[in-house]
Amino acid sequence: MADLSSVGLVEVTSIAFGYLAEDAMLKTASVELLLARTICAGKYLVVVGGDVASVEAAVEAGANAAEGSLIEKRVIPHVHPSVFPAISMAVDLSPDQTKALGVIETFSASSIIEVADAAAKTAAVTLIRIHLAMAIGGKGLVLLTGDVASVEAAVIAGAAMAGEEGILAGQAVIAAPSKDLFREYI
Repeated sequence: MADLSSVGLVEVTSIAFGYLAEDAMLKTASVELLLARTICAGKYLVVVGGDVASVEAAVEAGANAAEGSLIEKRVIPHVHPSVFPAISMAVDLSPDQTKALGVIETFSASSIIEVADAAAKTAAVTLIRIHLAMAIGGKGLVLLTGDVASVEAAVIAGAAMAGEEGILAGQAVIAAPSKDLFREYI
């Protein structure tokens, strides 16, 4: 895929309609499937990446295919490049690369990508993981690391974005985390 710069999401109440939406999204435009799976409470989430126009077309096709089961659709244009590996949980850090730990949690799975994007664009941090809904009650979670000041700035920016939408579930900055805290995430 030449231009992986934007992310699109479709969340539906039905697994069957989730498959229909996913198929429509992939057939409509040249997008890369980043994630598609069942999430808590029997819902289905589809996340694609690509250029802005392709992602917009794919999301619209997925929303139309959802036939009344659509919960949310979202297009996030021009995301920070570090968002993509964090969604895929493909960030490779050794324990000595971890510094302060920042955590932002939202009540919406799809919103966490925008929150993570805002955090990454605000300060020099490494997005470790963007967790979308699975086994956390449909919530979103982003973990990030960097020096204390950068992590604080990034968490403030991301939390403010989530707060504007009324979906902030929690936030934390741990200045000197135990290295064992990172064991599951790196």
